[in-house]
Amino acid sequence: MKLPRKLGLRRGEQIEEMTLNLCVLTPNRIIWDSEVKEIILSTNSGQIGVLPNHAPIATAVDIGLLRIRLNNDQWLTVALMGGFARIGNNEITILGNDAEISTDIDPQEAQQALEIAEANLSRAEGKRQAIEANLALRRARTRVEAVNVIPTSQSIHQNNKEKF
Repeated sequence: MKLPRKLGLRRGEQIEEMTLNLCVLTPNRIIWDSEVKEIILSTNSGQIGVLPNHAPIATAVDIGLLRIRLNNDQWLTVALMGGFARIGNNEITILGNDAEISTDIDPQEAQQALEIAEANLSRAEGKRQAIEANLALRRARTRVEAVNVIPTSQSIHQNNKEKF
């Protein structure tokens, strides 16, 4: 079987799948530094999906989940506590205020922290306490969400295509 010349492939050669180099850093440690297929990132203006050859962008990162599609098509979830991201030339650098991989989070501790944060918000007096309590609640919710994400081996995009 002959391959079309325009692909520039010789018999027996395979097309290499493009990947992204993802580095997630916090002030205390490196959370992730490896190649991935895709990410879904929470920004201050909503979620964005990033695939290879994404347009260059720098954006603020919101408190929320970072979903990472690994090269084996498994998804990894990270609780990301805000920061900044730079995307360009198939390189993604996320400088996070704090971050935890979902498998490193103790579900019971995360739930307790959520309950404490909810109680603190209801007792907050004044704008400053209310703002601080609201941020603590958002961080606690994100950690609980990260633990409760259902792992999938399929791309979210593939699931959406099947619905339409």
